[in-house]
Amino acid sequence: MAGVFAKGKRSMAISDRSGMAFPYREMVKEWTGMWVHISEYEPKSPQLEIKVTGGDPQALLHARTARTEFATTTLLPWNPFQTQTSGSNVIRVNEPGHNRTMGDTYRFYGATMYAPGSGTTTNPVAQYADPPNFDGIQGSNIAKAAGYVISQYGTTLVQTSNFYQFTVDSNTATTGFQEGGGGMVSIGPVTIQA
Repeated sequence: MAGVFAKGKRSMAISDRSGMAFPYREMVKEWTGMWVHISEYEPKSPQLEIKVTGGDPQALLHARTARTEFATTTLLPWNPFQTQTSGSNVIRVNEPGHNRTMGDTYRFYGATMYAPGSGTTTNPVAQYADPPNFDGIQGSNIAKAAGYVISQYGTTLVQTSNFYQFTVDSNTATTGFQEGGGGMVSIGPVTIQA
């Protein structure tokens, strides 16, 4: 037969925390296993009950590969072209911070315009105009469909990071050291994809 314990109405108990004597019926067992008076009781801190979370998901359910963006044109500053000496066919281009690869071929474009082209008068197709003529250089020659191979201009950081040059095919500068091109000239790949 199991033993029967007394209720302890008149008994005293010693607290494990303070060592003081308290009425037995006012004692409670703490989460640490200590037998303490109710005035000394400390509940367990929620910081001790850390919820373990798994790692962040790494894969997507419907993942797709990144698409390759088409090369686009970059708008150049106002009057980006400058001729060199009179009779020269070298054109310097101002494009601050261009990061262009020297020796690659790029094409220059004038302002965008609408023309029937391969469309109709009610449904025109956008196309590029030629840059304006300046200092004996024809805009149609600058906007040559085959583009131009660009080369480095100068040796200082300011010159190489902000300027490059190319050689036009059939025109030469009349006066020399003249700026031109206007405000709607852009540079981009030789062929632009839709």
